[in-house]
Amino acid sequence: MSGFAFRVADGAVHAVAVDDAPGATGDLVWVHLAANDREAHRWLCERAGLGDHIADTLTASETRPRCDPAPGDGVFINLRGLSDEARELSDPLASVRIYAREGRVVSVSRKRLNGVAVVCDAIAGGGIDDPGDLIAAIATAITNELDPAVADLGDSLDDCEERLEADNAFALRRRVNHVRIEAIGYRRFLYPQRSALEKLATIEVPWLAEDDRLHLGAAADRAARMAEELESIRERAALIHETLTDLRAEQIDQRSLIIAVVAMVFLPLTFLTGLLGMNVSGIPFAHRSWAFAGVVLVCAVLALAITAYFARRHWFRR
Repeated sequence: MSGFAFRVADGAVHAVAVDDAPGATGDLVWVHLAANDREAHRWLCERAGLGDHIADTLTASETRPRCDPAPGDGVFINLRGLSDEARELSDPLASVRIYAREGRVVSVSRKRLNGVAVVCDAIAGGGIDDPGDLIAAIATAITNELDPAVADLGDSLDDCEERLEADNAFALRRRVNHVRIEAIGYRRFLYPQRSALEKLATIEVPWLAEDDRLHLGAAADRAARMAEELESIRERAALIHETLTDLRAEQIDQRSLIIAVVAMVFLPLTFLTGLLGMNVSGIPFAHRSWAFAGVVLVCAVLALAITAYFARRHWFRR
């Protein structure tokens, strides 16, 4: 079974084989399984002896952040965090499903969460002593990593706003759409994650100390702030997209106007040259030496007069 396990007893931390973890005792035994649902379900039932209800909850396909009491003094909590492994843009956060009770925590994830590695370093350094510390550390690590990611989305929109030009519309529109989709993906999980952390902080279980509840409340507040920031980013992205569309439409209108003016300038000239170019007799001054220069001069004067008329009407003004 892929994963790892730690045992904390009397302040000492020991790495334990995953298959030996069910029999380990101490202030905290943490087993983390990095496996697909079928493998994890079989191990939870056969090796850990947790029962079908707990195994089903830890391997459920629905991994929306939530928190529910478990039989006895246990708690189920699902959280979402960043992962280095490739994910869909609309679903950018990987899940971790956790069952905790006095002295024991079991977590399951399909993708490798970056926050879990941070917690492993903390527990190896002796900074985690019980299940309450561990759950608070996981929530804090996930939130700490998400905060700069959300800030980067806002910075990307700031850069797009500074470069708002019709000539950059296509590239900027693609970038804004990417930011908007990513913000929606984060926001989809941060609102329920805030609710899950707030609920966990209020559940009365003996292994959750007051400082753990404070840390969980702080993580919930940061999740709420990030969700609000993501909502602002989504609205700003929509406004930028509309502005780019308007700029592009204005640019097309301006170019269409110029084409129309040029056509209007040459329309009478085309008529004049077509009329004089007819192969019939009776065209005035056809045999004079200055006839060609005179026609060119008349065309130039006519073109300038039409152009001056449109200029006075402000057709060329943006």
